[in-house]
Amino acid sequence: MAEYSFSKITPLIQTLTEKCHSNYVIDPELYVKYDVKRGLRDINGNGVVAGLTNISTIKTTETIGNKTVPCEGKLYYRGIDVEDIVDGFIKDKRFGFEETIYILLFGNMPTLEQLNDFKKLLADFRVLPTTFTRDVIMKSPSDNMMNTLAKCVLALYSYDDNANDISIPNVLRQCIELITLFPVLSVYGYQAYSYYKNGESLFIHKPHPQLSIAENILYMLRADSKYTELEARILDLALVLHAEHGGGNNSSFTVHVVSSSGTDTYSAIAAALGSLKGPKHGGANIKVCMMFDEIKERVNDWDNEEELKEYLRKILHGEAFDKSGLIYGMGHAVYSISDPRAQLFKSYVEKLSIEKAMEKEYKLYTSVERLAREVIMEERRIYKGVCANVDFYSGFVYRMLGLPYELYTPLFAIARIAGWSAHRIEELINSNKIIRPAYKSIAPKASYTDLIERIIE
Repeated sequence: MAEYSFSKITPLIQTLTEKCHSNYVIDPELYVKYDVKRGLRDINGNGVVAGLTNISTIKTTETIGNKTVPCEGKLYYRGIDVEDIVDGFIKDKRFGFEETIYILLFGNMPTLEQLNDFKKLLADFRVLPTTFTRDVIMKSPSDNMMNTLAKCVLALYSYDDNANDISIPNVLRQCIELITLFPVLSVYGYQAYSYYKNGESLFIHKPHPQLSIAENILYMLRADSKYTELEARILDLALVLHAEHGGGNNSSFTVHVVSSSGTDTYSAIAAALGSLKGPKHGGANIKVCMMFDEIKERVNDWDNEEELKEYLRKILHGEAFDKSGLIYGMGHAVYSISDPRAQLFKSYVEKLSIEKAMEKEYKLYTSVERLAREVIMEERRIYKGVCANVDFYSGFVYRMLGLPYELYTPLFAIARIAGWSAHRIEELINSNKIIRPAYKSIAPKASYTDLIERIIE
């Protein structure tokens, strides 16, 4: 019997690959000729309007006279400025992610009683099916936690007696269960991988019903279950800032597309996870950390701005780091002047850097943020400004918290499933049409008879 392998590339596969390259390439000029909005964006990079949403609003421009000009970025959850949401729970010294989930799902601020009832509901649902940890998570552990999450989500379908019921009460129940289980699945998945692949000690801490989602992540992940208040509050802030970002981001749009087909909740969320796993969407914070590792190694004097700028130019010219020509964490598809999430994050990141005795690294980040903007504006012709995005600082925060790389993108998913759930419910309530954009065929017509004759010849 032939050896079973997923990774075997045979000479035939190589030959067939060449055919793919020959027969799949589309002339970029044809996109211009037929006015095709590549990536569903116009020539200025603005997204093509494909739907309406009540869930969040992103403001990047303002009208002055009869002109539309870029402005400081703003993000609103259900019409509420995220800055106000953050200021509210920081001022009252409470955790804000659960409150944010409530706002996104139900459209308004909860009363204290409503919030406490919702937290209890989350705690009640934070229980995996009997033997699920052993039978699903611990078997065939993956080195990619996003794949582990997707596997677990699809497996949970088999434990749900009403898995295919897409009535709103049932979908809401499913979404709340997934929201509260995502941290458990992510942490347990990482622990299984660490045990089987790295030989590390295996410990499984059940989530504590009285702790917030952010606290529980640290509680379950660390062997001694200990964390500082500042650590938990900054992780909570990270979850709030990543929870939602409009219906047009790749993973949320995936939820709309897949939900419009009438499929089940588990399939829709698994599809969103596949989208977020991509390095162009959810993996940028890891790239930022890796880039800074190289900067710290190659730049002798972190306080020398000219030396820093010169190295950033090398990165931009594809001469350093991963040779992609990208300064990771700088620039955003929507924001130009500022990303409000990065601005909110930055002020609290400094506090954590002091607690962790990493002020020097924090200063380097702020220097690179400022200098990278200058270098990009000098070296590239761009139609809009350049700002640090939320990924610029999130990876630094996760590193200061001692979190493993493998959990960086799952943390994004733990937050964003709140937005995905809201978008799924919105799609099911408002749409009765499957989302189906058009692709124009440019394939030349061919005679089957002529092709057969050529093969015979």
